Amino acid sequence: MIGKKENSEYAESMKELLMLRYEPVAIKLIKRGETYPGEFKTPDKQMSHCQAVMSAKNGMCLKMPLDMQGCNVGASCLGMMKTPEKVITGDFHFGIGIHDSPSAAAKMISERINIPYDTDGEVICPLSKADFEPDVVAFVDIPERIYWFECLFTHKNGGRAYYSTAPFQCACEDITAVPIVTGKPNISIGCFGCRKKTDMKSDEMAIGVPYALIPEFVSKLNVYKDGVFTKAKRN
Repeated sequence: MIGKKENSEYAESMKELLMLRYEPVAIKLIKRGETYPGEFKTPDKQMSHCQAVMSAKNGMCLKMPLDMQGCNVGASCLGMMKTPEKVITGDFHFGIGIHDSPSAAAKMISERINIPYDTDGEVICPLSKADFEPDVVAFVDIPERIYWFECLFTHKNGGRAYYSTAPFQCACEDITAVPIVTGKPNISIGCFGCRKKTDMKSDEMAIGVPYALIPEFVSKLNVYKDGVFTKAKRN
């Protein structure tokens, strides 16, 4: 059984070895009818998933049922509700001004990766404070820090890494839904929502890593510490 001690050790190791700016963030989706873990409190007002993730990297622990979700686009991607019709048709995202037509925005939504089961909400907190087994661990940092995850998930079998991303849904789709559905890490260079509604900086990007990979990654980082890290430019 996963406990807070193990998660705290993983978090501290990664923060030290990767020189992370922030806390690694534990994200657990609550399947329909499942009990929420821990004693986490709901926020004082609605928050989007991306706002919750960015708050957790700064130390907050949050219980986020559907009625606390401030973004229907993210909530629908994460299995909490049906996708609103204006999102499906592309009208919602077209109105923001990035796409040339509603159909272009609709194509983005039609190709997004959604959680394939119903959920009641989520819990989001620093990994160091998680007394549960997360679905995914998210990291927000500069490219040099995120780069090393590419090394970590190709070190054993080689090959190339491929990422799925779009101008929208960095936190909800790219670094939460995609890693959960595929079982693989996924990188995002950020999105309009994150850059508008959160403290994500202009030089930062993000990655979501399935929790099942974290123990192996921590072990490999300890090998890198006295090896390749000593040969690389790091600051």
